[in-house]
Amino acid sequence: MNKTVMKPPASDEDLLGLITRHSRSLAAQLQSHHESVFPPIAEKTIRYFQPAEASKLVGVKEVHLRNIANDLSDELDVNTGPAGRRTYSVLDMHKIRNHLDKTGRGSRRYLPHRRDGEQLQVISVMNFKGGSGKTTSAAHLSQHLALRGYRVLAIDLDPQASLSSLFGVQPETDVGADETLYGAIKYEGARTMGEIITATYIPDLHLIPGNLELMEFEHETPRALMKRKVGDTMFFNRISETLAQVEHAYDVVVIDCPPQLGYLTMAALTAATSVLVTVHPQMLDVMSMNQFLAMTSDLLGEIAEAGGRFDYSWMRYLITRYEPGDGPQNQMVGYLRSIFGENVLNYPMLKTTAVSDAGLTNQTLYEVERSQFTRSTYDRALESMNNVNDEIESLIKKAWGRT
Repeated sequence: MNKTVMKPPASDEDLLGLITRHSRSLAAQLQSHHESVFPPIAEKTIRYFQPAEASKLVGVKEVHLRNIANDLSDELDVNTGPAGRRTYSVLDMHKIRNHLDKTGRGSRRYLPHRRDGEQLQVISVMNFKGGSGKTTSAAHLSQHLALRGYRVLAIDLDPQASLSSLFGVQPETDVGADETLYGAIKYEGARTMGEIITATYIPDLHLIPGNLELMEFEHETPRALMKRKVGDTMFFNRISETLAQVEHAYDVVVIDCPPQLGYLTMAALTAATSVLVTVHPQMLDVMSMNQFLAMTSDLLGEIAEAGGRFDYSWMRYLITRYEPGDGPQNQMVGYLRSIFGENVLNYPMLKTTAVSDAGLTNQTLYEVERSQFTRSTYDRALESMNNVNDEIESLIKKAWGRT
């Protein structure tokens, strides 16, 4: 008996054409959205900070902060809130901190910069699965440390470049050829790190943006391995070598890694002194992380055999998008703590509309105005974020041998 073979319906547009058209349409809409939020003549800024926030970030009591601000009134950007209370810009806090460090007495230091013998801290933030809060965590950690006075370099190593977008850099239009980290780690014609690092709207925070150009490293590395000569730097050491060019200028480097185990991720792991793995406490996410850990273990073993060295101060799992009232999530968090023990951070990052709503305008909690949210929602979100970042800051200090 003859069987009738069903053919798919004819289409006026093949898959390639459809994807190309959708890509162009989406890119145009995203560019339009970006320009409506940040017009070409606009520069991204960060909000003013209330006295309680500013005093904590600088590391002094409110009354002392107010007295110093009065002494430096001619140099500061005076601004008052709706209730008539003075607020502080990031530049104000930067100037006050530097003034305190120059004029302070005793052993107290207000600039938490690295001291002699303290190693540059390179924190690689990673996860195998999208939606784990990896980029959100990297962005807030970078900003928090910079607001605390550390000299921070944030590196967007994800070709999707979400970290760059959060910092006000549009990857398709604002980042040119060889202006990502690829420009400094490419096998031929590499640029210096100084040529690709850009300043941000926070004085102590610099950025190396990302875009799709980073994928070139994934494509070129297999060819480079085939043509490798004695003395050539292996792919896994290329980020380490480029960071050595600028390590004198920074205390902490935060790398937002791609969500896959490619050559870029392997190089970021080799360069790292610490690793932060974000994990959403759901079974599918944990199963995905299990695969990630197994593959990472195998690949790092091969890199070690090829001469790669790993010098880690710490590795931690950060629970993200956590809902305290969710029973299954609580069970999963307990499950992870029973397996990984102290390697799970004490504080989770809560799931909150404040973070997601701020992201709609490419902003972080440190940038968005509190008045845009219900006070309790914003305060709860900011407290959660600060708790996480304070805990990571304590790990950095411990790695330096500080109390």
